[in-house]
Amino acid sequence: MPTPFAVIFDRDGVLNEDYGYAFEPEKLVWIPGARAAIKRVNDAGGLVLIATNQSGIGRGYYSEEQMHGFHAEMRRQLAAEGARIDEIYFCPFHEDAAEDRYRQADHPDRKPNPGMVLRALRDFGIDPKNALMIGDKPADVQAANGAGVDGYLFAGGDLDAFLVACAARTGLPL
Repeated sequence: MPTPFAVIFDRDGVLNEDYGYAFEPEKLVWIPGARAAIKRVNDAGGLVLIATNQSGIGRGYYSEEQMHGFHAEMRRQLAAEGARIDEIYFCPFHEDAAEDRYRQADHPDRKPNPGMVLRALRDFGIDPKNALMIGDKPADVQAANGAGVDGYLFAGGDLDAFLVACAARTGLPL
């Protein structure tokens, strides 16, 4: 049986256009190459995981249900292409949250902390050396590195091509 591996993506700015607190399904715009990158991981037998800070929930800009609706649209569009996201981890916590239940400074899941990445690895039994993370902010790379995962900073362009280059450096079979 092949060794399980995973690619962990940040969401906004990596998979979808980041127009500031993306939560409306009708405004979903994929980053070039994002759907192809997800399908590439699926086809290679890897897991596609998302680890995303969602402080907009804590700040009261949108609800968890609205975020889940955005994710459902992502999944719907991917399914039409024979692709899937295996799990989405999100962190609604923020020190300036409008709601008490979301107000927490330096929550272990909030990137740059590695909590979401560690949980993803644990949930799926993935060895950190068999994973990589792609994010668009230094905090994403810090979270990955804090979990023992190779993290890569995506500055735009074609995500699928970027993924192939990252996988070659990490040694993942993509």
